[in-house]
Amino acid sequence: MSFATDALRPVTIERAYLPNSPGSVLYRAGQTVVLCSAQISESVPPFLEGKGLGWLTAEYAMLPGSTPSRSRRGGDGRATEIQRLIGRSLRAIIDRKALGPFTIQIDADVLNADGGTRTAAITGSFVAAADALRQKFGDRAGEILTDSIAAVSVGIVAGELVLDLDYEHDSKADVDMNVVRLGGGGLVEVQGTGEGGTFTRRQLDSLLDLAERGIDQLTAIQRESLGADWPILN
Repeated sequence: MSFATDALRPVTIERAYLPNSPGSVLYRAGQTVVLCSAQISESVPPFLEGKGLGWLTAEYAMLPGSTPSRSRRGGDGRATEIQRLIGRSLRAIIDRKALGPFTIQIDADVLNADGGTRTAAITGSFVAAADALRQKFGDRAGEILTDSIAAVSVGIVAGELVLDLDYEHDSKADVDMNVVRLGGGGLVEVQGTGEGGTFTRRQLDSLLDLAERGIDQLTAIQRESLGADWPILN
């Protein structure tokens, strides 16, 4: 096949993209482009009031012009599933007691979709959240963020293991998997499906190994983007 099976698509992270948002990132992975923003409010959902714990929630949307045929505005089942995934993923690295009675609101808006929008949203949203927390809390951001987090897709296409699938390869994949992992190690979520066939335990292990190599690279890109503002203390 003519594509690199073990390489990430080119990734760029443009911070401070929205002047009115304390944390905003234009995240590109190949032709997939996601605008990630993070804002912090001094309030929590009713079920957390008086408990001294903070919260993080997320919304995800594909803009109408992000796909060849117009995407409709408004939530659907897929968008709801993805925004819950983003929320779960980012909450895995938040010390909610250290955050206190504040809510971090993540918004991930897909500007152009070419596969891997959910993984791009998670990876970019970490950088947006880190910037928002540093602006709000200064050095205490390092107490609130316990680790970094990133995500990547892997799959089996025409019998080959492939990292970071674009739409063309994703649409042909026999196996499609999204992996979310902490920068320091530790899987947060694995979503794997035999779209066009089954896969063996050995293939599963190989897919996870490939995903982890990709996430190591993404973590390095996140760290380089944040530079001196990298908030992780450990």
